Amino acid sequence: MEQIIAYFESIDPVLAALYATLFTWGLTALGASLVFLFKGMNRALFDGMLGFTGGVMVAASFWSLLAPSIEMSPGEGFVKVIPAVIGFGMGALFLFGLDKILPHLHVNFKETEKEGVKTPLHKTTLLVLAITLHNIPEGLAIGVLFGGVAAGFPGATIGGAVALAIGIGLQNFPEGFAVSMPIRRQGVSKFKSFMYGQSSAMVEPIAAVIGAWAVMTFQPILPYALAFAAGAMIFVVVEEVIPETQRDKYTDVATLGFIGGFIVMMTLDVGLS
Repeated sequence: MEQIIAYFESIDPVLAALYATLFTWGLTALGASLVFLFKGMNRALFDGMLGFTGGVMVAASFWSLLAPSIEMSPGEGFVKVIPAVIGFGMGALFLFGLDKILPHLHVNFKETEKEGVKTPLHKTTLLVLAITLHNIPEGLAIGVLFGGVAAGFPGATIGGAVALAIGIGLQNFPEGFAVSMPIRRQGVSKFKSFMYGQSSAMVEPIAAVIGAWAVMTFQPILPYALAFAAGAMIFVVVEEVIPETQRDKYTDVATLGFIGGFIVMMTLDVGLS
């Protein structure tokens, strides 16, 4: 791990953000590839993995994003938290707007429950769009954190950025499977189901590069950008991930998965930072 951190310290931060999110994309593809091995999906395991995803995202939002945002903000008392408050609110509102505009269908939801503008798009496409929406703030968070390290801001570390990439990668693995398997059940071929599943994370490297470049170019926005990514991720957890885990009888499994995901992400961030 020390060698990995040292390598990321030695390369351009935008390139580092790209490599880190190619890793998270790769784990999404690895999860999607399970469609070649399994005909079905154990619902209890699936809900547990979804809960794990939510736990990782909530822990990452605080330990990797909000806490550094507050630490690097100038001032004292209430003034010090203003950038985090503004950024967090804007991030949530940004995802709220995308949620209302972009047509999508959450995993475990019926086709009659699709969200966004009305569209004739097939259920398969809507499922992919839902996870793509989910992945935007994740890629942005990784890019912003790598950019913050390059800008020399206190609280932003390569170890923390690597920890965030590992945590998001771990929760991307079940996401890939969560997209590819329902599509397979609709009669789509295994290969096409895999391609749909892995494509949902293609947006992460794009968002990461944009985030890293923006922070390095406009350094004063970093505290706002970190909180923005946190607000976007929390919105996704509350609006999408948690409701998906509460639609079956395995809510306890999902809750324990959430706790496990939070512990894993918290441990990674504190340990590697």
